Amino acid sequence: MHPSRHRLILLAATTAATVVAGTLGTVTASAAAVGCRVDYQITNQWQGGFGANVTVTNLGDPVNGWALTWSYPAGQQVTQAWNTAVTQSGAQVTARNVDHNVALATNGSASFGFNGSWTGSNPVPSSFALNGTTCTGAPPTEEPTTPPPTTPPPTTPPPTTPPPSAGVVQMENLDRGLVSVRSGSGNLVSWRLLGTETSGVAFNLYRGTTRVNASPITGATNYLDSGAAAGSAYTVRAVVGGAEQAASAPALQFGAGYLDVPLQVPAGGSTPSGESYSYSASDASVGDLNGDGSYEIVLKWEPSNAKDNSQSGYTGNVYVDAYTLTGTRLWRVDLGRNIRAGAHYTQFQVYDYDGDGRAEVAMKTADGTRSGTGQLIGSSSADYRNSSGYVLSGPEYLTMFNGQTGAIASTVSYDPPRGTVSSWGDSYGNRVDRFLAGTAYLDGRRPSLIMARGYYTRAVIAAWDFRNGTLTRRWTFDSNSSGNGAAAGQGNHQLSVADVDADGRQEIVYGAATIDDNGRLLHSTGNGHGDAMHVGDLDPGRAGLEVFKVDEDGSKPSSYFADARTGQVLWSTPASGDNGRGVSADIWAGSPGAESWSSAVAGLANTRGQNVGRKPSSANFLAWWDGDPVRELLDGTKIDKYGTGGETRLLDGSGVASNNGTKSTPALSGDILGDWREEVIWRTTDSRALRIYSTPTPTSTRIYTLMHDPQYRVAIAWQNTAYNQPPHPGFFIGNGMGTPPTPDIHLR
Repeated sequence: MHPSRHRLILLAATTAATVVAGTLGTVTASAAAVGCRVDYQITNQWQGGFGANVTVTNLGDPVNGWALTWSYPAGQQVTQAWNTAVTQSGAQVTARNVDHNVALATNGSASFGFNGSWTGSNPVPSSFALNGTTCTGAPPTEEPTTPPPTTPPPTTPPPTTPPPSAGVVQMENLDRGLVSVRSGSGNLVSWRLLGTETSGVAFNLYRGTTRVNASPITGATNYLDSGAAAGSAYTVRAVVGGAEQAASAPALQFGAGYLDVPLQVPAGGSTPSGESYSYSASDASVGDLNGDGSYEIVLKWEPSNAKDNSQSGYTGNVYVDAYTLTGTRLWRVDLGRNIRAGAHYTQFQVYDYDGDGRAEVAMKTADGTRSGTGQLIGSSSADYRNSSGYVLSGPEYLTMFNGQTGAIASTVSYDPPRGTVSSWGDSYGNRVDRFLAGTAYLDGRRPSLIMARGYYTRAVIAAWDFRNGTLTRRWTFDSNSSGNGAAAGQGNHQLSVADVDADGRQEIVYGAATIDDNGRLLHSTGNGHGDAMHVGDLDPGRAGLEVFKVDEDGSKPSSYFADARTGQVLWSTPASGDNGRGVSADIWAGSPGAESWSSAVAGLANTRGQNVGRKPSSANFLAWWDGDPVRELLDGTKIDKYGTGGETRLLDGSGVASNNGTKSTPALSGDILGDWREEVIWRTTDSRALRIYSTPTPTSTRIYTLMHDPQYRVAIAWQNTAYNQPPHPGFFIGNGMGTPPTPDIHLR
């Protein structure tokens, strides 16, 4: 946990220039009363801005309260800081301790970070001073005035990995996510391995103050504590270079195999036509909203009269809440009467877009929307609903909300605008209000927000950056524009995001068409709209990523398996009408790579399209649940293990319900807590809680948290989009898998 990561935000103007990232400076010196060393590292840079990490090590007497000062030679300005309180006067910068790192023992260290702006150049400061004494890196030459401590008790332990220097992609600085799940007569305790810890890190697990492992755990990040009492308290400590690090936060307890997160159900209401409605918890997402290293949950509330776009009628308001894992509600956004309720209207994205270590929440808004702090967007009295319940006039907005408070951070006009309703394919509002959303690393470094409209006919995708508190549009792709016509009519009821051309930047896989990171059409298979799609390293025997997609057009293949980079169809199945469901994953160790299946096609296909056996009894979601790397079947409120003769039930959710009607999807499923296996979150049948299930089964497979794989992490962000689909990482997990690639990331 990082309880004080963000203590002060100091704003300054940002100016434009060009610089090469990766500068590393180590400045060392000493003085009479204090010896100190400072490691100053520029972790990433962009036009007009940069991020830096600083570690100060006290080589002299213990100090209680410290201030580190330096001067910037080129006019740089600190704009935002964490783990410290920063003030700046001209070129002079002072970084002071916050409450959790006030004491620096002899050889103790404190680390903090900040973002800054620059003009022209960004040189490293030439010297630093700790409490007024210049740091040289050597201990004091005279005897200390007070006796040294008998034991070295650093109050801020050294990090488990060095500050990032080469990492390119901005990812979350997560804690251990420690969980204890009752497993038979013991507890399965599991925790995160970070993406920056692919080697050299072991762990010790403690039950209370007792270490339960005889030697440091170097394998998979889980431990079955056989015979331990239910409710035992656990912490875990990393071991780096033989030195034990600070204890994690206490484990979350899954005493009955699950954790309930209490919810506050909105009051129901009635429509202008007199129809009463109530609310159910619907799709959810996660993000570190307050910067403490643990996830919070963002939840959409759906009224009982929510509509598909093809259905007329009024709906109740849509609400979006944020909750801690202990059930504290942080805020509630009321989208108001001018946002219609239904799976295709409100796609919300939860991600740290500006790199301050705290996630924002983005969604389409309208007149009458109220933020989590009560701020009003537009007019509270405006009502643009027509007699059929559709909203086909009035202003449309895109709003970025502060994830910690729910306050409005930035609101802009929604792009693309609806324009003439009939130009999207009908005059009553079915096609014009088909929205999709996602998050993508379009520059290979920082995340951009993706908001889209239309897929049956015209398809328009807008990419947005959120920097310095403002939404700015990066590009807009429109299938109506010259050269883009092959993307018209190719969209799905969801999208995927992946680096399909291996250039370090992610693309938007918009159904049968793929949009390059620069907003230009990369390719289109021309096979049209569909209801389900999977993108990942589905065939580890060939280079790159693959796409498995089902089609709705009866004149096109019912499903196909294609090269994600080129769109080349590798194999397909004959046309057979509307093929509504399809899945691709390694669910059976009997054939290499992923198996693919769909509603309209008999059998189970291997990576070459050959039938290798019985089709699973469900074609819905997926989850890594048991101990092997082969994936399981998640459908409704159950998890099954595929077998050639039938499924084996691994989990029956009790007292819970799935979402989205016949789609029967969870509120969210992904690697939310613990080791790399996936949790599943369902609402309780009365929607008074979200119930999180985590596996009780040990594993011997060691993989860093999937949330530090960029493709998987953004898949969790877009999972709530329209017809929810399960996430896939950018590398193969399954039978016979190799060592996962080390992610090129830095943690914010």
